[in-house]
Amino acid sequence: MTLTFVSFYLGLMGCKNAELSIDDMAPEDSYEKVTPGPVAMRRLTRVQYDNSIVDLFGPDIVIPTISEPDTIKGGFLSVGASTSSYTARGVESLENASYGIAKQIIENESIRSTILPCTPVDHTDADCATEFVAELGERVWRRPLTQEEINSYSNIVLEAAGVYTDFHKGVEFAIAGLLQSPNFLYRIELGEDDPDNPGQRRFTDTELASRLSFFLWNSIPDQELLEAAKSGSLSTREGLFTQAKRMLDSPKAKDGVANYFNEYLRLYKLKDMTKDPTLFEHYSHQLSEDAATETLKFLENIVFEEESDIRESLTAKSSFVNHRLAAIYDIPYSGTTEEFQYVEHPESRHRPGLLGQVSFLAQHGHSVSTSATLRGSAVRSILLCYEIPPPPVDVDTSIPEASGTTLTLRDRVAEHLENPSCAGCHMLMDPIGLGLENFDSIGRWREKDNGVTIDATGDLDGVHFTNPTELAKLISENERFTWCMTRGLGRYATGREESRDEEAHVEVLNERLIHHEYEIKPLLLEVIMSPLFRNAGSLEE
Repeated sequence: MTLTFVSFYLGLMGCKNAELSIDDMAPEDSYEKVTPGPVAMRRLTRVQYDNSIVDLFGPDIVIPTISEPDTIKGGFLSVGASTSSYTARGVESLENASYGIAKQIIENESIRSTILPCTPVDHTDADCATEFVAELGERVWRRPLTQEEINSYSNIVLEAAGVYTDFHKGVEFAIAGLLQSPNFLYRIELGEDDPDNPGQRRFTDTELASRLSFFLWNSIPDQELLEAAKSGSLSTREGLFTQAKRMLDSPKAKDGVANYFNEYLRLYKLKDMTKDPTLFEHYSHQLSEDAATETLKFLENIVFEEESDIRESLTAKSSFVNHRLAAIYDIPYSGTTEEFQYVEHPESRHRPGLLGQVSFLAQHGHSVSTSATLRGSAVRSILLCYEIPPPPVDVDTSIPEASGTTLTLRDRVAEHLENPSCAGCHMLMDPIGLGLENFDSIGRWREKDNGVTIDATGDLDGVHFTNPTELAKLISENERFTWCMTRGLGRYATGREESRDEEAHVEVLNERLIHHEYEIKPLLLEVIMSPLFRNAGSLEE
């Protein structure tokens, strides 16, 4: 068998170990030339701020709390970061955090030695101050500093060092200043005129380095990526692909992709989840973190370990649980107390993928009861990207209490839908959510509701299902599921909602996902090589 035939055969078989190359990416002419949407500076999210500090100074730094919440737009915190700034209270907390971090660095000799490239002769050592500012400043601001910027922060070092007669004290003030600068706190990726395409704009190499790093790692560029940017190689397809492939092969990519799923599935909202412990004996304050961890480990396994079809996230019977989750799922557990162990739910259990996990079931429910509306709405809006309008302000949205004739939620919802003001939207959500009624408000399986056997049948856009497994299969086969995830990756990568013209790019990317047998890793590279990621629009007014 010749090498050529072997390669062809493996290609037909869709060999998972085949190494992706730039030739596997969509050609540039696959995308129509359209005007990209406007660009804006993006504020670092809370997670990005924390990750950046750790990558700059190590994991031993205690990061003070920043009193400025992230905002959500277009379904993502990363998009909300393009529209939010800091309040006066937030600025004050950033100042306190910056000085607190800088003090820890200077007081810890081992950390201090990693950021000081020279040994000062005395507190007036201008050369050492300049070298320090140039090297650390480039990493903190994610680009080389201008000579004027280097001089400005070197003067801060020397002036503070003169007051305290201590060079390291001057370094402390300079670090605090670098961390309070908009050049650190914001992602300034505004683009430039493209010399090869008059009338078009593109991102610079240093901007692409930042975009690439925050997309794949959710943190700052490493030194190799910064050097690639300085060499000008990121403005070529080959150079950009080489760095993207290297970064995707790094363990840090698992954390970066986990952050995408954290935002996409709204897992960060779990920390605010509360359930009535008198009604749910398996509920504890640790459940929110357990639930998020399970889902992220489950998705990491699909994306990185198995490299399998992302639609299996809705149909797989496997997961990762600790002893608390095992108790909720009523399955055997043989690990240590907090260890997350790979498990497979019995085929007889209707606990399919994401829809059967605590993170979905508990998040989209009330503190004392389930909610067909919340669960159905989550499927529609999060998994299928449908826009569901809010209820009219003068309409009572509460479901009637159980009575002698309406014991189950299905009965109470039917009564609620007699109101024509409610029926239109609720018919989009409730028939889906009722299919998950066998799961209580924290995800425990149950057969009855108020003593009456639960009817978990329903329909998705007119297609009937009889249990959660069938519902999950219908969602996984719905073409909007993968399209929705593709659109989400585009928004997450660019920090903005796509323009009307760019919707065509999303369609191409979705076709590429299908081409790659619904694997997410190749899709990440396709997003990076697409005009959505590389081309800049006009500056936002």
